Amino acid sequence: MTGCDARSRVSASTDDVAHAARAPLQGYEVLNVYPHDSDAFTQGLVFAGGVLYESTGRWGLSTLREVELESGGVLKLVKLPDNLFGEGIAVYDDRVVMLTWRSRTGFVYERESFELIRSFSYPREGWGLTYDGERLIMSDGSATLYYLDPLSYAEIGRLPVTDGGRPVSNLNELEYVGGEVYANVLGQGRIARIDAASGRVVAWIALETLSQDEASHGGVLNGIAYDERTRRLFVTGKLWPRLFEIRLKPVPAETVPGKRR
Repeated sequence: MTGCDARSRVSASTDDVAHAARAPLQGYEVLNVYPHDSDAFTQGLVFAGGVLYESTGRWGLSTLREVELESGGVLKLVKLPDNLFGEGIAVYDDRVVMLTWRSRTGFVYERESFELIRSFSYPREGWGLTYDGERLIMSDGSATLYYLDPLSYAEIGRLPVTDGGRPVSNLNELEYVGGEVYANVLGQGRIARIDAASGRVVAWIALETLSQDEASHGGVLNGIAYDERTRRLFVTGKLWPRLFEIRLKPVPAETVPGKRR
């Protein structure tokens, strides 16, 4: 290959990335609205086996909870030590796994009793966590998702996340939904739908209006739960007084290359 050919191919590849189509925006409709504890600094949200689980953050106030959907009432609660800042959770088999932020320590609880089974460590900040049926998937605020073994909690793989060829950083709370990872992105009022095989964002759930309405009561959009049995999707935010069941509208058939819609 000549130098000219090599430069041409590099240039063409760069142009392809620069002009790759960004993922389209996807609308939604609100089906139901439920009460939510406005003191809950939501960091993780999971609906499993007909039960809603939530983890909350803040120094001295971090908790793991079982929550009654209809009333928003807390049915069961474990408080973390004051020096730990709670983060995302995943529920599978007989356990609930919870991350913490800067202490780089995770905790495994028995699902029914919330009794502590064990702790484990990881070499980065803990943000979001979900389970795809085989592996845990973790975020750390970067543009990378990390796969963990669900028994040893050791890292077994990584997945870079991109939209239109560009990294999507600040990945936060996660939820696995039918071959995709839904991710809150810190600082954005929308949810990234990430193809779990490629890491490519296939659509953005545009929740800006909902986020702006709720922001006057509390903090940012953060919290995604999917009831696989009934195919219900729930969202909330930090310190929000309400939790929303939403239904997604079809993704637009056409997209504009290089632009968000």
